[in-house]
Amino acid sequence: MKKSLILAAVIAAATAMPAMAEKVVPIKFGDMDHWVTRNIKESAVLGGNTKTVYAIGPTKTINGAKAYVPEGGSPWASSNVYAKVMGIVKTSNAVFPEARGTGKCAKLTTMLEKAKAIGMINIEVLVSGSIFLGHMIEPITSSKNPYSKLDMGVPFTGRPTALQFDYKLLAPLDDRTQSTGFSAKKTILGRDYAEVYIILQRRWEDAKGNIHAARVGTGRRRLGATTKDWMNGYRIPVWYGDITKHQGYQNYMGLIPKSKSYSAYNSKGKLVPVVEEKWDDANATPTHMLVMASSGCGTAYVGTIGMTLWVDNFALVY
Repeated sequence: MKKSLILAAVIAAATAMPAMAEKVVPIKFGDMDHWVTRNIKESAVLGGNTKTVYAIGPTKTINGAKAYVPEGGSPWASSNVYAKVMGIVKTSNAVFPEARGTGKCAKLTTMLEKAKAIGMINIEVLVSGSIFLGHMIEPITSSKNPYSKLDMGVPFTGRPTALQFDYKLLAPLDDRTQSTGFSAKKTILGRDYAEVYIILQRRWEDAKGNIHAARVGTGRRRLGATTKDWMNGYRIPVWYGDITKHQGYQNYMGLIPKSKSYSAYNSKGKLVPVVEEKWDDANATPTHMLVMASSGCGTAYVGTIGMTLWVDNFALVY
């Protein structure tokens, strides 16, 4: 009888203890409710039309062909850009604000951006709508090495367990298209996927100003199934250290190839590649966080036209 009473007391105490509290921390401007509207007049040779280019940040309007730097503390950038090639002003916009309930979300789509001028140029460039933490270097002056135009990542020392967000996906089953604008458009067998990831890096700079990185944490997911409705509170877990032996590991979760290295400014103010060299210790503290969502997952200028990813409410889970 006495043992039964003790056991009952232990069970009652255990069930009365609160579960370990989970903390969900929104990423600033990750609710996608506030947007900058940029009105940019393209060159007369392209028709001289004023095009709208959107950025995630404090609600405001900017008129004119001006290089944009994220404002108001917004950590977000996107594939939407202002370009000036050989004096010709051109814009590209594949990320849009869209109404959702009483607020907004971000619509990311894969499309062909066209530029036509009689007697001069007639090109189509495939663009996948992408948003990321960092800064797009404007104006874009060429299509060469697109990764070098991305100042990717923000300072960060946390160790979240997951990236949380809402998403909806329209995923056509069509083959991929490759179109760089400077060679013939090609069809590549096989479909594309949308992708969302969080990468935690520990970066350091050598005496020559080169930036090196070790991978601390990885959360990466490719999305390929059309959804009927929003997938709210969707989570991508963050795995720490060398995850190549993890049960859920996929090849695309590996270290970023040197040929696709993103960039960052070094201490000398020069934009240089961030070369991811190794997996870090699972207990290491990161120095930077990368978060990206895109309507494509392949090489630049390759994707499935019409692939559309809607995202909202980005947050970190601890």
